[in-house]
Amino acid sequence: MNVLLVEDEARIAGFVAQGLQEQGFVVDTCHHGSEGYALACDRTYDVVLLDIMVPGMDGLAILKALRGAGQTVPIILITARNELDDRLAGLNLGADDYIAKPFYVEELVARIHAVVRRSSGDRQNFLTAGPLRLDRITRDVTCTDRRVELTAREFNLLEYLMRSPGRVLTRTQILEHVWGYDFNPTTNVVDVAIQRLRKKLDPLDAARWIESVRGVGYRFRVPEAEG
Repeated sequence: MNVLLVEDEARIAGFVAQGLQEQGFVVDTCHHGSEGYALACDRTYDVVLLDIMVPGMDGLAILKALRGAGQTVPIILITARNELDDRLAGLNLGADDYIAKPFYVEELVARIHAVVRRSSGDRQNFLTAGPLRLDRITRDVTCTDRRVELTAREFNLLEYLMRSPGRVLTRTQILEHVWGYDFNPTTNVVDVAIQRLRKKLDPLDAARWIESVRGVGYRFRVPEAEG
């Protein structure tokens, strides 16, 4: 999942981002409310983690503006334990949940999964293509009922490709969405990751579904004859 973390305390932001990345999330972090609001408007995220007390636009102002603009992205407020009024105000403005500092990353991960399930519905938690099935919650991948063992990065890569079947994705787009930051455009990190993913899918005859588009990037497409 792609996560936006808006938190002005650098130590907390670093701790949370690292913990989420170790669980396979792609995390964009910013420390200023106005920057966070701009990112939430310009990019697509699965969930926004929003500290109430951030400089610039505070968390409640960001929440109100996003909901006023019709944004339905799940939002979890990060609060201090004594901010009951702010928590209530946030829930009334459309926040999906809140978590009070200090907290364990494991609890935050559980809350993220819960709000994503509620907002998207169970069917959207699964991506399927022929016999290939990806569970976004348990992070399991199976093909013809056989489990495919993937690393967190390989899972994120396959998920991103499967979310846009038939669409050509450039290497730059894949880098931004799967790795979460920009690489030197001449890097071959995407090509290496694709090769590894194909190798794991090859015994299941699904590797050929990841097509190379010469000079551009890759796309995921199940042959029509196979459904």
